[in-house]
Amino acid sequence: MPTNLAIDDKLINEALLVGQHRTKKAVVTEALCEYIQRRKQLKFINLFGKIEYESDYNYKEQRKLK
Repeated sequence: MPTNLAIDDKLINEALLVGQHRTKKAVVTEALCEYIQRRKQLKFINLFGKIEYESDYNYKEQRKLK
C-alpha cells in the first residue's frame, strides 16, 4: 500500500545513520516493528503486581516432572 508521509528529514537521516539502514523505507519499517513490539510488551508490564502466586510453588520440582 503506497503511503506518502511528511517525516522530519533530520530524524530520518539520523535514523539512517544510527540504524545503519540503506533506505528510508527500511528505517520506517524498523521503527514500526519496534513500536509494535514495545506496545505489546506494555500489556505484560501492566500485569506486574496483579497476578498472585502460591508461596509454596516450587518451579524446580515442576521441571523435574517433564
